[in-house]
Amino acid sequence: MLKTFTILFLVFSFLIGQAQTVTKTGSDRWHGFERDRFQFDGREAWIVKPLQPLDGKPWIWKAYFPDWHTDMDSILLSRGFHLAYLQTNDMFGSPIAMQIWNKFHGWMQSNGFAEKVALEGISRGGLYVYNWAKRNPLKVSCIYAEAPVCNTSSWPGGKGKSKGSPQDWQLLMKHMDMSDSQLVADFDDPIDELEKLAAAKVPVLHSIGLQDKIVPNEENSFPLIDKYIRLGGIATIMPMTRGAQQLEGHHFVIENPEKIADFVFSNSYPVKKLLSPSWFHDQRSGLQNSYHRFVKEKKGRVAFMGGSITEGKGWRELVCQYLKERFPDTEFEFINAGISSTGSTPGAFRLQQDVLSKGPIDLFFEEAAVNDRTNGFNNMAQIRGMEGIVRHMRQSNPKADIIMMHCVDPDKIADYKMGKVPDEIRNHETVANHYQINTIHLAREVKERMDAGEFTWKEDFRDLHPSPFGHQVYVRTITSFLEAAFEKAKTDSVQAHALPTMINPFSYANGDYVDVGRAKLVKGWSIDPRWQPKDGVGGRKQYVNIPALIADTPDAILEFEFTGTAVGICIASGPDAGNIRYSIDGKPFQSVDLYTRWSGMLHLPWYIMLNDELKRKKHKLIIQLSAEKNEKSKGTACRILHFLVNQ
Repeated sequence: MLKTFTILFLVFSFLIGQAQTVTKTGSDRWHGFERDRFQFDGREAWIVKPLQPLDGKPWIWKAYFPDWHTDMDSILLSRGFHLAYLQTNDMFGSPIAMQIWNKFHGWMQSNGFAEKVALEGISRGGLYVYNWAKRNPLKVSCIYAEAPVCNTSSWPGGKGKSKGSPQDWQLLMKHMDMSDSQLVADFDDPIDELEKLAAAKVPVLHSIGLQDKIVPNEENSFPLIDKYIRLGGIATIMPMTRGAQQLEGHHFVIENPEKIADFVFSNSYPVKKLLSPSWFHDQRSGLQNSYHRFVKEKKGRVAFMGGSITEGKGWRELVCQYLKERFPDTEFEFINAGISSTGSTPGAFRLQQDVLSKGPIDLFFEEAAVNDRTNGFNNMAQIRGMEGIVRHMRQSNPKADIIMMHCVDPDKIADYKMGKVPDEIRNHETVANHYQINTIHLAREVKERMDAGEFTWKEDFRDLHPSPFGHQVYVRTITSFLEAAFEKAKTDSVQAHALPTMINPFSYANGDYVDVGRAKLVKGWSIDPRWQPKDGVGGRKQYVNIPALIADTPDAILEFEFTGTAVGICIASGPDAGNIRYSIDGKPFQSVDLYTRWSGMLHLPWYIMLNDELKRKKHKLIIQLSAEKNEKSKGTACRILHFLVNQ
């Protein structure tokens, strides 16, 4: 029977793409319940089984001291919960421990247990449950903590009221490879960065002894609970005042354990089946090359390009944290090439400067679906822009792994509700399919999760710029994709990705900026070497303090010679943006209104393609400032920050 159990575990782990080694070591009784004991990647682990399991297999995960104060656990077992334990002692909830916890949770889920788990942390176990919950708030039903350590400077550091534990403090310094001062400044304590947990509304209950001198409440539970509530989290403290108070108040009698069991039960059952993140993944080419680079060469250059959803704080930073913790020995360079208001056409022309100039890219994240609609580029332009980004990246480094992401906005939700794939996603997917690019369908996921009742747009996700909760939705799916791809990857080889024929011969695969100093200033134009707005209206930080070609009087003329199939301009379109007339190779002049619906509020970086179906030869562009202007504009100015050329 033992051999059969082991083989079944190993086979199942292989089928789901996991790398765990799980070996059963025996069965026994735990407080009257049957317990299966096993080794999980060489670590002691066990699962206690209820007599009558509940539907959905809810479970509680005990972090430390598994045989301490078991009354509440026994009550839950009698009600149909499973109880799990994994021995990660003396790791203090560190990032390395959290990676082990991630694997164990994934293994439990693959064996049919509920995705959302109740966490139980006793004393130093608080370090584990909080630090894992902060990394995985959408996978936690609730947290119960008993006299929890919430601040390592208090215990084991002994930097305040607690005398601490010098031996454990030395052990923590050794485990983290940090000095005393580094631990105080940089260790990720439960009390830090609770915003993500609060945004997910994870309920918290602490049992404490009011006389606790080992883990003083004033340095641990009180500030954590106060901060959590102020952030909008749900939290309760239950002081235990009856019975013996031992070990300087750190050990106390648990009063009414059935009330604690009620807290866990009510927040964990009935189990709601959540949609699997894998439903929204297209793993076309995988991450074999980047995995090899991270593991074998222990180097990694990871770039993120997109609009404000990428540029701002949120999912991108959390993905970087995941990668650093997933590959702790790898030296990463992360490139944030997100710029507000930019989509695929701007991306194709700024890719060289903002990304490729940093060196060969190993893993590249690209999102443009939101801004491609708001920027008004048509279907053909969206394909030319996205193909330009993908092809240019692969020409630069054929081994680069690429992940394309389709973020959500209200228009996309409306399209999906009508049974229609949004145009920009359909266009980007045309490119992704042709080049076998990995895709994460975030927009469709958000819509389907809302339809399934997991959350709402108004109260939870809130905006196309996601709330902290919305960023967690993105992170869960992105890291799930990464983990699945890494589990399939090998370390033995890398292979260049195929570069098929172009979808569109005029795609911007060789797009780049050309210095405005290359223009011939015929009349009325000048160059400001470090342009800044002077009208009190701001601009994007990447588009100020750089050279700009400026004219504000009608009939100002410049000439620009270039070689390539496409030409355009990147301008700062502010409150005084005017109109231009332009001609290429002596053709009739055409007019462009430079004013946008956002120009009154911002000197917006705006990319305008003047012609993108030229023969690949030398051309001459003439730009003339017009006396006409948009009725909303305050002037007739034009500020050119970059010429755009597809060579």
